[in-house]
Amino acid sequence: MSTGTEASADAGVKKKGLIRSEDWLAIILGGILLLGALAASATQPDKQPEERLKKIDTASERLKALRASSESQVDADTQKAIKSGEKDLAKLKAGFYSNPAKPYVAKLDSWKANPAEAFYVKEEIVKDGKKEKKETLILPGVAGALAICLVLFVIGAVLLGEPLLPSVVAFAAMAVLTTISLILTGQDTVKYYNFEYPIWALLVGMLISNTIGTPSFLRPAIRTELYIKTGLVLLGAGVLLSRLLTLGVPGILVSWVVTPITLITTYIFGQHVLRMPSKSLNMVISADMSVCGVSAAIATGAACKAKKEELSLAIGISLAFTAVMMVVMPLFIKWVGMDPVLAGVWLGGTIDSTGAVAAAGKILGDIALDAAVTIKMIQNILIGVVSFGVAVYWVSYVERTETSQRPDVKEIWYRLPKFVLGFVGASVLFSWIYSQGLQGQALAGSVTGVTETVREYLFCLAFVAIGLETNFVELSRYLKDGKAITLYVCGQTLNLALTLLMAWIMFFHVFPQAAEALKR
Repeated sequence: MSTGTEASADAGVKKKGLIRSEDWLAIILGGILLLGALAASATQPDKQPEERLKKIDTASERLKALRASSESQVDADTQKAIKSGEKDLAKLKAGFYSNPAKPYVAKLDSWKANPAEAFYVKEEIVKDGKKEKKETLILPGVAGALAICLVLFVIGAVLLGEPLLPSVVAFAAMAVLTTISLILTGQDTVKYYNFEYPIWALLVGMLISNTIGTPSFLRPAIRTELYIKTGLVLLGAGVLLSRLLTLGVPGILVSWVVTPITLITTYIFGQHVLRMPSKSLNMVISADMSVCGVSAAIATGAACKAKKEELSLAIGISLAFTAVMMVVMPLFIKWVGMDPVLAGVWLGGTIDSTGAVAAAGKILGDIALDAAVTIKMIQNILIGVVSFGVAVYWVSYVERTETSQRPDVKEIWYRLPKFVLGFVGASVLFSWIYSQGLQGQALAGSVTGVTETVREYLFCLAFVAIGLETNFVELSRYLKDGKAITLYVCGQTLNLALTLLMAWIMFFHVFPQAAEALKR
């Protein structure tokens, strides 16, 4: 999801140089963390790998025998032994490498009545043949994860030329709001009903912005796109290339067929049915809704010379509907019992924000998350193509009576979301590492074990920022005639229907093997 912050960043790309755009910063910051974690893990190898391989073989044979016996007789003791064997085998495989940073990077735990319980990990241990409950303080790990986010943010602030002290103060306040959001998420009843951290982060941010207003001292740390895109670069390390390739052909067909159909149909509907007076507003909303949210709105807005007020309206509608869809769609999917692959593809192809797609997919599990984010990444590539196409159309038809320079191929490069390159690069690198046998898998796992936690904090920071930028009173004045919101609702309805139909055809009739591969 993009904001006015990104608009200014994108506008400054040509003036300041590409290295100062948030897309490139996301790649730099994500790369620093991934390569740093990789180097740290690589320096901590198992001193006796041959001995570990023998133990893995023994544990694998034992687990295989247990699973074979469970097929003939199902009893609680056997199932318990299988689960225990799986945990032991996983620990043995992971033991080839250890990351020295892992003890200092932790997620908040669950709690029932006292929020302070969230700062303690609860586990059962066996001591002298008796089971005992053990609580370990994880406050250093929470502080460590936020400290890593702070370091990344400070590097970004320096490269963007922002004042350092106000940025650090603002980030500290954002870190507090993020921690509060994560604490609320961990309450047992809340966890039972799957109200994940993006919901609470949005509510915390909106509670402030729609009551007392967003304090000005927080502004330097409201970097929604930087948090989300850096988190998505980190996510690339966990999305293996084999899965990208598995989803590739049907994923491309879903994204690259539905998206242009929806965009063109919505634009025609706005011009000939709703008779919207502003063609540029019509186009910006159509692109926003059909491609990938406000990032597409900003790109196409530049291509069709949309007014600032028109762009603000598109951003406002997208923010509002994204907040609703990321909550309602997972609930609906769970209610109807939709297949996780189909659900993920549907989310990825319809929810405007890349970060919200990841959050909604996370609510439904890893399979849906992988499918949703991958589809969104494939769809994101269309930003450059669509904006270039809109620029050509605007010059050739809408503004053909005016003297205007025709756009060149460079426009595609300027509109392309560069963080996608970081996502793909991380995926390629870690897919190669993962392919190097058990030790490669352990090395990749030791890295992602740290970066996944940092990624969650970055996403939570992003959704707090989104909430802080969402003011419903201010947005309502742009919706008086109702045509803009009618256009969005009708276009999104078409998008939802076409994406679901196309996903069902592609993944369950034309390429069923792709759906099965994602579940392995």
